[in-house]
Amino acid sequence: MAIKKGIYAASMSIFNQDLSLDVESTIKHSEKLIQSGLHGAIFFGSTGCAQLISSSEKKKLIEKLNNNKFKDKFMIGTGVNALNENIDIMKHAKKSGIDRFLLMPPAYYKYDDNGVYSFYANVIQQVPECEIILYNFEKLSGYSFSISLVEKLVKDFPKQIVGVKDSTYNLFDKIKIPNFLIFPGSETKLLKGLEIGNSGIISAILNVTAPLARKVYDDFHNKKKQTFNDKLCAVRKVFDNYNLISGLHTFMSEEDEKYSRILPPLSLLSEIQGKELISKLNKLEFFPTKNMAA
Repeated sequence: MAIKKGIYAASMSIFNQDLSLDVESTIKHSEKLIQSGLHGAIFFGSTGCAQLISSSEKKKLIEKLNNNKFKDKFMIGTGVNALNENIDIMKHAKKSGIDRFLLMPPAYYKYDDNGVYSFYANVIQQVPECEIILYNFEKLSGYSFSISLVEKLVKDFPKQIVGVKDSTYNLFDKIKIPNFLIFPGSETKLLKGLEIGNSGIISAILNVTAPLARKVYDDFHNKKKQTFNDKLCAVRKVFDNYNLISGLHTFMSEEDEKYSRILPPLSLLSEIQGKELISKLNKLEFFPTKNMAA
């Protein structure tokens, strides 16, 4: 299935008491997000603690998706650095019928556009039947995509390089490639992005704002007056004051204690920060946790 326009959550991962991946709960969380209005969900993006979860655990979850009714709405983030490990996870996903991936260049090492081109070219050579959303997030990878490199990748691999998640925000309002999917990484960019021809968003905070964001998205396409965008952006700006993963797990744990488990070195917000977060959201009359999508 081809990746489509829409709003997608960088879905959270949930962990057992021994900090192993709770496969069933993680899948259920993403299912609820889709049921609450999202066009899809991505497992093992940065919000899903991708770099902290072992490949063997990722494969166990991927295998469980084979017969899932929402399989065509799921994407996989590989969340690993090694070239061959990326290829291995992608091949494993294809065995379960998933050929849609969010793929970031390796973190830690310094490299240029030529190195990034080589990285994606080698992946595609080994896994040619795939669709890839480039993950542009300089804060995590240490690298920022240039427009010229994206254009070259799309020109040379038009069937595989189909879009970009832009969390660095140097591309979403500048790049112009026909039929190329552009997803900024924040709710604050959703409406502006749609107005200039973007495809939607891929965001961490959609784990809790799914119904609001879907209303903004639908109202834009139905040419209705925007009545929810201000609130959607305000909620995002509250979370932006904190580590997003820590804030989400802290917020969600108010309803379900299993969200309180998070992989080191990450941690929940401090008690003071947690109370501050909840207080700020309450002032916005953000709907209570019990009504959340997950």
